[in-house]
Amino acid sequence: MLIEPTTLADVVVMTPQPFRDDRGLFTRTFDAAIFDDHLGRSGASAAFVQDSQSRSVSGVIRGMHGRSGRGEAKLVRCAHGAVHDVLVDIRTDSPTFGVQEAFLLDDKDFRHLYVPPGFLHGFQALTPVADVCYRIDRPHDPSEDIGVAFDDPDLAVKWPLPVTIVSARDRAAGSWQELIRHVR
Repeated sequence: MLIEPTTLADVVVMTPQPFRDDRGLFTRTFDAAIFDDHLGRSGASAAFVQDSQSRSVSGVIRGMHGRSGRGEAKLVRCAHGAVHDVLVDIRTDSPTFGVQEAFLLDDKDFRHLYVPPGFLHGFQALTPVADVCYRIDRPHDPSEDIGVAFDDPDLAVKWPLPVTIVSARDRAAGSWQELIRHVR
């Protein structure tokens, strides 16, 4: 598995190395020993306590979501299809505070992101069907949910496709300026 840094502090892209033959392919999507070695913390992978999956149709946007309090760390990958995945650093003490970066996650390269606590996360489905899998280090607590509207002009995320569907919750999310006041 290749592990590469990104422009966002502490975020890495993990790319499995599939074995391909006439039957198709086989790949290891996660390796605890490699992950723990990269973080320099034995047993760090055991902190993941919940796996979730979403299915979206082309043009759907889910996000921009985050967690208050201790936040949450997660591994995100697209098991079927492709998504335009966006992260925004909301850690006020980070050198990349306020910086966003987009990643293509798909079922061809099997890349996935390690997202440490303190980020907004969202994505847009690029294919007719896209299944996104999340491995999260804390049980979900809805009282800690925070978010910024997907179309907030100050955040200015550049979504690659016309938007087809967004949940009522995501449409009603606050602004980037409100979130900045909340985290400071």
